[in-house]
Amino acid sequence: MQRKVLGASPTVAQSAFVSEMAYLVGDVHVGDRSSLWPFVCLRGDREAVVVGRETNVQEFSMLHGATLGDGVTVGHNVVIDYATVEDGALVGMSSTLQQGARVESGSIVAPGCVVTEDQTVPADHVAYGVPASTQPLDEAQQAEIERVHELYVDHAATYKEAGLE
Repeated sequence: MQRKVLGASPTVAQSAFVSEMAYLVGDVHVGDRSSLWPFVCLRGDREAVVVGRETNVQEFSMLHGATLGDGVTVGHNVVIDYATVEDGALVGMSSTLQQGARVESGSIVAPGCVVTEDQTVPADHVAYGVPASTQPLDEAQQAEIERVHELYVDHAATYKEAGLE
């Protein structure tokens, strides 16, 4: 469902997959070949929500005033509130990015992690714990980011072709 509020309406690239059970309201922009899965909420009422190209936001995630770069994976049940996730990052299931948080390119936020206000996860690092601590990624973790990204680009194309929007 897409709704206008405060004079702004969502814009979605024609090649994107948006589940019929996703909710987009206000100043929301979804890029080419991105996917928004069931029960995702993107709320752009005070600040825009920007979803880059080939980025996926999985079931039960909520974004408010957030910016996601290209090739980002947002796992199930994630909260991103006025935070930024740069290109090629992966945000694991049930994690939270608080206001002003930044996840730099090629990083992973581990499942259940809380990245606190104004905290930065450096490029090519993994954040874990509550509050988040970081360490450099290993080769297997770097490969997992790309594997999941490719899986969801293909998965979204399958759903789009099946008319499940």
